[in-house]
Amino acid sequence: MSEYFKHESAYVDEGAEIGAGTKIWHFSHVMKGAKIGERCVFGQNVNVDGGVAIGNNVKVQNNVSIYTGTVVEDDVFLGPSCVLTNVTNPRSQVNRHSLYEKTLIRRGATVGANATIVCGTTLGRYCFVAAGSVVAKDVPDYALVMGNPARQKGWMSRHGHVLKNPDPEGVMTCPESGFRYRLEKGGASLRCLDLDENAPLPPELRQGTVGYREFKSR
Repeated sequence: MSEYFKHESAYVDEGAEIGAGTKIWHFSHVMKGAKIGERCVFGQNVNVDGGVAIGNNVKVQNNVSIYTGTVVEDDVFLGPSCVLTNVTNPRSQVNRHSLYEKTLIRRGATVGANATIVCGTTLGRYCFVAAGSVVAKDVPDYALVMGNPARQKGWMSRHGHVLKNPDPEGVMTCPESGFRYRLEKGGASLRCLDLDENAPLPPELRQGTVGYREFKSR
């Protein structure tokens, strides 16, 4: 019995590596040479090319293609119909299969629905790309970016809340978790003071209980 689940309409090519507890849903295709971690979920009509590396607990929503050259770390969320690329200057007449560019999506990052990530970029840990954005340059850890081209509009906590009102020491608090975040390097970067970025969330903070709009109205 397989350690992962594959819907009967999905295809997993021989030579793909898939971790325990991962679920692959309708009409999806995982190609030879792809490496997928544990406890991932791939929605309907997802394609994972050979050479792609995906970590643990990654959520990929419907209609997403992940192309060769992409590295997706643990706990990443890829929203419905978001777009990833692997050649900056594609031409049908010019074969650039040996020139695929790397896209790195670091731990905990979120890419919103219909956003486009131009290849050769790095999305920092726990950054948040708003729906419909076009990202053409690297995004810092915890940054909230939006628009075309995407520009930073603020900072997001690990729980996905906009961080506001820094105190005199540059510290801001997530309204859901209570974790404190501090601006550093003159406000150019952010780090969490209460939990290492590579540490898993404590079990009691893994289940949402209050909707985003309710937090926003407080």
